[in-house]
Amino acid sequence: MIRAMLRRLDLLSWLTAALGVVVLGTVLASQYLGGLQPCELCLYQRWPWGAAIVLGLLAAVIRPARRVLVLLAGLVILLGGLLAVYHAGVEYGWFPGFTACTGAISFGTSDVGSLRDQLLNAPVVRCDVPGFVLFGISMAGYNAILSVVAGLVLLIAGLRSGSTRAA
Repeated sequence: MIRAMLRRLDLLSWLTAALGVVVLGTVLASQYLGGLQPCELCLYQRWPWGAAIVLGLLAAVIRPARRVLVLLAGLVILLGGLLAVYHAGVEYGWFPGFTACTGAISFGTSDVGSLRDQLLNAPVVRCDVPGFVLFGISMAGYNAILSVVAGLVLLIAGLRSGSTRAA
């Protein structure tokens, strides 16, 4: 029974890392290939998936700490899901959003005129306006669903793996 649970955690470790790569790959492709510029909340939602990749890989390699790392990955992904719920709520008008806006500006120039032109021509990406919607759900909404489900699965699997005892 314990061997089966450990094998399941081994598989979940690799799947956690793979899911993080797929999620981050998708959002980066939508940004750099699809031209969809992220808002500030979108950028924050990427960090938990990056952490999930690292934690998943560590859990797959470091056997004695596997359960703790899977639990930690589940918690991080779940917290990222709560941030995504907040972002989706901002998009739907349920919560107030940030007052700041984001844009791509290069500070490598010392010319004030070119910096002014960059500021005036930089695209403003608002957090309360979804850049992409499919079936009435924004990318933040899909991230919320995926993150909450994946986080709960990892937490439940990690907790159950610790509750079994050798006979």
